[in-house]
Amino acid sequence: MGNKELALLKTLQHREFYKNNKGIRCPDKIFSKDIRKIKQVLDYAMGKYDRDITTTELEALFFTRNNTLTTANKLVYEGIFRRLNQEDALSEDIAEEVMSTLFQAVVGEEVASIGFDYINGNVSSLEPLRALMDNYSDNFLPKIEVNWEDTSIKHLLEMNGLEAQWKFNIPSLARRAEGISAGHLVMIASRPNTGKTSSHASLIAADKGFAAQGAKCLVLVNEEAAHRVGARYLTAATNMSMDEVKENPALAAARYEKVKNNIFLKDCTGKDMHFVELLVKAYKPDIVVLDMGDKFAPKTSDKSDVYLKEAAIHARNIAKEHNCAIIWLSQLSAEAQNKVVVDMSMMEGSKTGKAAEADLMLLISRNPIVEGQEDEDTQRHITVAKNKLSGWHGVIHCELDG
Repeated sequence: MGNKELALLKTLQHREFYKNNKGIRCPDKIFSKDIRKIKQVLDYAMGKYDRDITTTELEALFFTRNNTLTTANKLVYEGIFRRLNQEDALSEDIAEEVMSTLFQAVVGEEVASIGFDYINGNVSSLEPLRALMDNYSDNFLPKIEVNWEDTSIKHLLEMNGLEAQWKFNIPSLARRAEGISAGHLVMIASRPNTGKTSSHASLIAADKGFAAQGAKCLVLVNEEAAHRVGARYLTAATNMSMDEVKENPALAAARYEKVKNNIFLKDCTGKDMHFVELLVKAYKPDIVVLDMGDKFAPKTSDKSDVYLKEAAIHARNIAKEHNCAIIWLSQLSAEAQNKVVVDMSMMEGSKTGKAAEADLMLLISRNPIVEGQEDEDTQRHITVAKNKLSGWHGVIHCELDG
């Protein structure tokens, strides 16, 4: 505990300086444990009385609000208040330099803690370090000197013109959300055996799909075997069944060649979002498919909604930092079974965490199975449950091309 902490606390007792530096500019964590407890009482006093607070007043409030202290602790705090009473307040510029110095010590401790986790193999991603850098990138006083975004008309028109970098090849969907671009997180969800894998195979490999448009696509699978997903992509790209491919491999090869070099398929069973980030950094794709996205989430909590939200945030950060779009496949819960109209509350294992991060959410449903029905019902319904891209929400009807 140094005098600079007490001097800064004394300066914060002045209303104007406190108001200009409260919150993230002067958080509790830059103070040592005992002074932090006094700072918390000062926060209470400033919030209630909104005026300068004398040391005598602060001391009285502190002991009133901490009347269960032991005799030994009371003696410690009485000594701190005696020293505080003898301190002079700092000038504003000196006080800001002191805050910056205290912040450097806090950041140093956080960096050291992360480094210790790396050494011991407890962390395999740069995500914790990136989050730390994001918090303190502008200054040791977090987010004080901000490089504000360009909000000129020219820049906004240019950037929003890129919102549909990769066009959807489903006409009814393209009319409502033209396409996706780097930085977007797209959630696609349905009940089992409804068409999740077929949907991304069609969007990427079929005629006028993302691969045909020139997008480099990583397809990372951890549920179905990779060769089965690969077969979906082959049939989507060739518009031929697997039997037709066997009968006419030359025609299939000619059609497949148009998109094959832009599709990279990998079985990632047992891998997590940290591995996804490594692949993205190494191969620099335009579009990444996570099938299934939920299975890439590291289980950092007993609550699925907590770790799924963390993984979705990680996916969003990857998309933004590495300039790619991420398509996250997920299940709908049993609540959506046999329902045509579905909504984001039916996302399996998640409350609002995943939905909160998504730019576009497409929920696929099918008609309820009718007793005695023999033919496969190929009609599918795509509910646009969230749409930051164009703002339209509703249901789109389409047919599976078997």
